[in-house]
Amino acid sequence: MTEVDADVDVLPLSVCLPLCDALPRAATFEAAMAHIEAARLALLGPGLLTVNLNATTADDPPDEVQLQRLWSSNPRAYPVAGRKRKTLTPWTRQLLVRAEVFIGEGDAALAQVFDDHALIAALGLRAVVNVPLLEDGRCAATFNVLGTRPHWTPEEIARVRLLALLATPWVLRARRDAMGA
Repeated sequence: MTEVDADVDVLPLSVCLPLCDALPRAATFEAAMAHIEAARLALLGPGLLTVNLNATTADDPPDEVQLQRLWSSNPRAYPVAGRKRKTLTPWTRQLLVRAEVFIGEGDAALAQVFDDHALIAALGLRAVVNVPLLEDGRCAATFNVLGTRPHWTPEEIARVRLLALLATPWVLRARRDAMGA
C-alpha cells in the first residue's frame, strides 16, 4: 500500500468535525450509518455503500461463506437483509478469511469478483474497496464502497478505511442484534 502524502487531508475538517459531532449522538445504527454515508458522499462523490454481515455458521459447508446485507445506501438495487452464498475464491479468502482489504478497479476486475457485475455496471459503478470489519481478529462484516471512478487514489482508499473504522462499533452492535446474540 502506498503511503499517503502528509500534506493531503485524508479527512478534511469540513467532513471530520460534523461527523465527530453527529456520530456519538446517533441513537440508532441507521442514524449512525446515515452520518457515515453523508461523509462518504462528501468525500468520494456518487457511489454505493453497503455493509454485509459474515453470517456463516458452523452448519454451513466448509467451502462456503454466507453474507447478509445489513445496510445499503441504495436499498432498491441492494435491499437490506438480502443473503448470498459465496464459494471460497481468491476474493473471499482475501477479504473474509484473511481479513484483508480488497481493492477492485475497472469493469473487468468487478466482473471477476461479483456475480451481480451487470447491475454494478448499470449503476455506473466501476471500482470497489471492501474493508473487513473485525471482531476478535476475524472478519465479522464487510464495509463495501463502490464508486463511479475506474481507479482509487491512496487518499480515497484511506478515507474508505477510516469510515469503515468509524462504522465498526455500530456494525458489531447491529450484528449482535441481527444474529440474536
